[in-house]
Amino acid sequence: MSSQNQVSLRAQLEAVGLKNLGEIHYNLSPAALYEETLRNEQGVLTQSGALAVCTGEFTGRSPKDRFIVKDPITDRTVWWGDINIPFEPEKFEALLKKMASYLQGSPVYVRDAYVCANPKYRLNLRVITEYPWSNLFAFNLFQRPTKEELSKFTPEWHVLCVPGFHADPATDGTRQHNFAILNFTRRMVIIGGTAYTGEIKKSIFSALNFLLPHHHQVLSMHCSANVGEQGDTAIFFGLSGTGKTTLSSDPHRRLVGDDEHGWSDEGIFNFEGGCYAKCINLSAEQEPQIFNAIRFGALLENVTIDENTREVDFSSAAITENTRVSYPIYHVDNVQPGLIAPVPKNIFFLTCDAYGVLPPISRLNESQAMYHFISGYTAKVAGTEAGITEPVTTFSAGFGAAFLPLHPTVYASLLGERMRRHKATVWLVNTGWTGGPYGVGKRIPLPYTRAMISAALNGQLNEVEYAVHPVFGLAFPTTCPGVPSDILNPRQSWSDKEAYDAAALKLAQAFRKNFEKYADMASSDILAGGPLVEEVRLQI
Repeated sequence: MSSQNQVSLRAQLEAVGLKNLGEIHYNLSPAALYEETLRNEQGVLTQSGALAVCTGEFTGRSPKDRFIVKDPITDRTVWWGDINIPFEPEKFEALLKKMASYLQGSPVYVRDAYVCANPKYRLNLRVITEYPWSNLFAFNLFQRPTKEELSKFTPEWHVLCVPGFHADPATDGTRQHNFAILNFTRRMVIIGGTAYTGEIKKSIFSALNFLLPHHHQVLSMHCSANVGEQGDTAIFFGLSGTGKTTLSSDPHRRLVGDDEHGWSDEGIFNFEGGCYAKCINLSAEQEPQIFNAIRFGALLENVTIDENTREVDFSSAAITENTRVSYPIYHVDNVQPGLIAPVPKNIFFLTCDAYGVLPPISRLNESQAMYHFISGYTAKVAGTEAGITEPVTTFSAGFGAAFLPLHPTVYASLLGERMRRHKATVWLVNTGWTGGPYGVGKRIPLPYTRAMISAALNGQLNEVEYAVHPVFGLAFPTTCPGVPSDILNPRQSWSDKEAYDAAALKLAQAFRKNFEKYADMASSDILAGGPLVEEVRLQI
């Protein structure tokens, strides 16, 4: 970077409040960021060539410490509550000033990048980080401008990530010393007190979840996506740990993206330029695309490493269950050109059912699709969020309520309109337990889940016989190539049928209880998609 450009960049950073910074490292290559990290003794090089770091105190997101500045832009539009916690504009400015003071004289790493593969909705980002490896994460996850694009780059949003800065809750208005705060008027995100890189990614996702539906009528989705040889697009909704990244990584289909997409009138498009995958128990046999992507340029978080060989023990949860790897999407061989695809023909709702009640795969009608989308039932997988040590049953609207600034019905209505217009088939896939609940049964084997999804995509489930679950009303196939029939029927997989009946009724009641807060805004068609009865003796 020329000295003239350095002066210009420094002036631009001063304009957003960051004055008297030390050396500014601009758009360093992955190799240079590796060197900076190793020089600072913040990471180690693994045998595969990937860089490994520990994120310290926080090894997952901290949803209770995510805030949105409440001002004229957000006051009447944001869905305020336990998920979107209001923050005072004055407190934001004071906190930003403290962070700027903390950074005075210190080196920073600046990354110009963008999100949204569809040029019509592109959003330019400037990411300023205290740590070099946080900047590597931004390189991996966001889309990378060309040299020509950088020469005339104008940032529209700024992200400031300063893990070493701790807030004072008594004076700063935070809950504890860590925070992630979105300011739509400032067009800025500030993150402090946590080095977990997922906070960077999810803050921008939250911003897009406000901007795209509100301003462009584009459905923003917490989903992965891939495309078959015939141009048939499939999308996979689900919270972290339900299998979005794993199931969309299919050597026979081109990957569009693993986590965040938009659905416009033209089709779908990836927000990101990389993948952020869980890697607990990762193996070359089970998940070859992800395993092979862990090479030079990839960033591993919180994994256990052999001190002598520098080999990663992917089976170890010594630091956390939520071990992670980020890598640019070009580390995957079979990628959809341009990260843009036609409208989906198949939509999969992934749920990790800790009770072992739901069928491994069900075909939903329109009412059920809307009901289950708004419900967003799953189980939070251990380590995905701070304080979670084992699966906990939860409901998360849109399979991503933690990232939805608008009311869930806004996203549900957009999804319903697109489903009807494009006649997409919706499937509910349980990647959780069979033969009993967590602690009794076992996790549904990944090869079986892959076989069921392949059968759905190939049309093999169109002509088979279906049974209907008498409590949930879900139609599930009685046969599927490569899958034992007793797996398909959840009750038959349990040795104690009465225990299954009780678990099914309990889960149905939980669904109904959760949906009470949406009932007054839901149509009769949507309500019809819920559990059918309160009390029934199952005869499946």
